[in-house]
Amino acid sequence: MSPKDLLLALVVIIAWGLNFVVIKVGLDGLPPMLLGALRFALVAFPAALFIKRPKLPWRWLLAYGATISLGQFAFLFEAMANGMPPGLASLVLQSQAFFTLFFAALFLGERLRPANVLGLLVAAAGLALIGLEGDHAMPLMAVLLTLCAASMWAMGNIITRRFGNVNLVGLVVWGAMVPPLPFLGLSWWLEGRARIVDSLLNIHVSSLLSLAYLAFIATMLGYGLWSTLLSRYPAGKVAPFSLLVPVVGLSSSALLLGERLGQLQWVGGALVMVGLLINVFGPRLWALVGAGKAREPRPSS
Repeated sequence: MSPKDLLLALVVIIAWGLNFVVIKVGLDGLPPMLLGALRFALVAFPAALFIKRPKLPWRWLLAYGATISLGQFAFLFEAMANGMPPGLASLVLQSQAFFTLFFAALFLGERLRPANVLGLLVAAAGLALIGLEGDHAMPLMAVLLTLCAASMWAMGNIITRRFGNVNLVGLVVWGAMVPPLPFLGLSWWLEGRARIVDSLLNIHVSSLLSLAYLAFIATMLGYGLWSTLLSRYPAGKVAPFSLLVPVVGLSSSALLLGERLGQLQWVGGALVMVGLLINVFGPRLWALVGAGKAREPRPSS
């Protein structure tokens, strides 16, 4: 990868890692479902007027928007509004990789490799440790909601596999047309008309800046650059960079919000990262070891 493209990857990692701090700031002034409605309204309009719709049936765009956009962020925003620290949210959300493996095996008949199973077990142990220390800065329910968000992301990944080669930016923008009205309905139901009106009439500058960041930096810029990298390099060379997002998420939360993790949470977070690394790089190492053994000369009889 060229130095220029490495810099683009770094911009995406930082944009997506800081995203969780920005969500926390946005939630300080807006209720979670209303924040979701406004975020995706900004992404979809007027961007959809200038970005061509992907050549996909509407049912698949609806399925993508209902999982990746609506489902994932409804659960994530609710989790963070109910005590999930931004840094840990960035880490636990990466469990989507394992949900994706499970759904692929369940719905697509794909076989789990030994390295995938090992990575899943290691990461699951880490998530269990994070949950055990639920009284330290967050309730257990917040962890469960974040896992639900990860499962929605994973289901969206399975749906996306049916699309083949599709423009990622167009998919994100047109998929963002799905969530605003459902988010607004959820806000009306869960948060109430009075809170919606009060939040909009007394919206803070920090909330407006958060919305701008979530819509234009984390979504439009982030996915635009990520799509550019995927068009230049194989997915296997680009995807591992996403493992650095929780590193930025944890460090930025500590520096900007003073987030402090308990001892079990640090150990659990480390295990989740190790599990993710095993999941990404383990199959290749397993294949290399197998190829090396196949090339070893057999003793003559």
